[in-house]
Amino acid sequence: MASAGNAQRRLGMCYCGSIVGLGHFAGGKAFRLKAARFSLALLILASCKSLPVLAQSQQGGEEIVTSLSGGHVILHVAKDALLFAAIDQPVELGAPPPRVVDLGSQHIAVLFGASEWRSLTDPKPIRMDRNVQRVSGRDSRYGGSYNGDADPDLEILGVAFLEKLRPLVSQLRRKIDFPADQPFFAIVVIGYGPQNYGPEAWIVEYRITQELLSSRDNYWQTKILRPRFTQIYPPEKHAPKTLVETSFPADAQGPTLQTLLEGNDPRFASFRSDINLGKALNLITKGQAQKVEPKDAAEFLRAAVPLLYPEQRFFMGRMEEQAGFNWILPPEEPVEKADKDKDDKNRPPEAPSLRKRPQN
Repeated sequence: MASAGNAQRRLGMCYCGSIVGLGHFAGGKAFRLKAARFSLALLILASCKSLPVLAQSQQGGEEIVTSLSGGHVILHVAKDALLFAAIDQPVELGAPPPRVVDLGSQHIAVLFGASEWRSLTDPKPIRMDRNVQRVSGRDSRYGGSYNGDADPDLEILGVAFLEKLRPLVSQLRRKIDFPADQPFFAIVVIGYGPQNYGPEAWIVEYRITQELLSSRDNYWQTKILRPRFTQIYPPEKHAPKTLVETSFPADAQGPTLQTLLEGNDPRFASFRSDINLGKALNLITKGQAQKVEPKDAAEFLRAAVPLLYPEQRFFMGRMEEQAGFNWILPPEEPVEKADKDKDDKNRPPEAPSLRKRPQN
């Protein structure tokens, strides 16, 4: 790694392994991303020595740095339970792992992308999974509540993260060579919708845009855009009920576990000789994943993930509509819980919902 860095300096380029006020991003070998497509090459510098000066923000001359968390989520909506596995696939060396926020009794969120920021003058990181707003006020559109807690509203949650990101992103002052169609920060929300809606999963994506304010100083204004919401579960009516998967970055997605199972991948051949794993495998490949018993689904995921992602860290959880959330295999650090006391009291009851009508 050191020799590569020396070679880059001889070429007059700076690969800082992170996003700075300006800087460069070197992709991790796990994803082997093409530099022209998904590199965060913020700027090719004449010399790395100029970085601390040029990277200063307007807030006291401090330098802001972020690294992108990468990974993969596999969701199995089984019989009366949701099970998920989140795999850590670093976008770059030293990047933080995917982080989890417990949003209450009915939802959790897995964070990817620019989920951790640092000021080079302060060793304590700014983390997106800290001090997250939890919506606990009851929404009259949905009637009753679960376990005394109202459903975390997706739009309010999305705006809460937007407000956390804005002051940080605004400190990126130089041109960022970052694809406009790729999210800079992303959340996978998993849980149960309100009023018997049933299991649901969403991807919430935040993109950035830039505007050149001064060509002489190469000074750019960077903004974070309002989030985009994509529902990935439930599927359309009459569609097969299969495993649901998503990756960050999106173009790092390879063959899904569902595809490999349906193609009789030899890594999972031994599953058929086990009574419980074989039954789960049969239902999943037939598009009837919702019929798998939760115990079998948990055993299946815990056995399948290490075969698909050897030597990579992962964690697993289970959520039931009445019993709430429990860890099967917890992450290495404690999970942050959303702040129950920060209610949004400004949302009108008649505000539109993002959710589609539940389908039988």
